[in-house]
Amino acid sequence: MRFLITGFGSIGRRHFRNLITLGYKDIILLRSNKSTLDTSELKEFVVETSLDAALEHKPDAVIISNPTALHLDVAIPAALLGCHLFFEKPISDSMDRIPELQDALKIGGGKVMTGFQYRFHPGLNQVKTWIEDGLIGNVISARAHWGEYQPGWHPWEDHRKSYSARKDLGGGVILTLCHPIDYLRWMFGEIHSVWSAYNSIDHLQIDSEGIADISLLFENVIGHVHLDYIQRPGKHVVEIIGDSGTITWDNKDGVARCYSAEYDVWHEFTPSSDFERNTLFIDEMKNFIEFIKGNETPMCTLEDGIKIQEIVLAIYQSQIEKRRIDLE
Repeated sequence: MRFLITGFGSIGRRHFRNLITLGYKDIILLRSNKSTLDTSELKEFVVETSLDAALEHKPDAVIISNPTALHLDVAIPAALLGCHLFFEKPISDSMDRIPELQDALKIGGGKVMTGFQYRFHPGLNQVKTWIEDGLIGNVISARAHWGEYQPGWHPWEDHRKSYSARKDLGGGVILTLCHPIDYLRWMFGEIHSVWSAYNSIDHLQIDSEGIADISLLFENVIGHVHLDYIQRPGKHVVEIIGDSGTITWDNKDGVARCYSAEYDVWHEFTPSSDFERNTLFIDEMKNFIEFIKGNETPMCTLEDGIKIQEIVLAIYQSQIEKRRIDLE
């Protein structure tokens, strides 16, 4: 199987190394050569600087890991040629060309998966199982809090020039850290309404929002998501309250805890000792490859990715129009 990886920033390099770890070495790189990362490990691989030249190598699958706003510039031509697509989340920075992508996929016939890797986290999977098993009764509310210091993500580059900071490349805390919106939807079903407040943070000197508070109305659950680019030390936690108990999860150690009011006891789940952050990316790439081969269903579909795109845009619309936005 031949892979084309578009972009060699931190996530492109991660997918490159993980494919090699999984035994796939027929890899083409499409690069702008703007990355500040060391590229000595690419010397044995074909590197192209134009999409046309890269697609002439006839890749079976394309890993779309360039800046968010440029995703569909790659995805649509690749889809027309029948390539399978793996999208780093989010799908894009708008809905404008999504119908064009869907039409291209119908013509080409390729398969698509969206890369929300937290769906592969063993702790969050245990949380989902506890909820489905009714250990905390009927869920009433769910809160996710994720704050990280954006200038510390990539010490090798000026944080103000990174895609996560630049609005023109699809940056901003809402798009970049939209994982909790996805995994809460994965746990509780469709989101019916959203309302939000977000703002820039002067200290960061970036042109995109650096903090956001988002309320999500599910069928029977009220959700809240806090996102920020400023918190030190970083914090990524979840708390879910039911009428018969409480569930918590902390990304720092991956541990999930469940309190059952009926038995006045805490249950605890700890990931295996060999679990690390990269395990999420390895497992999602395995899922994508087996999906291509017809052996597995994708953990996160194109439709899931499009739905999160719609929700994110509604979040922006909510503040602009100063009202709750109802989703179809």
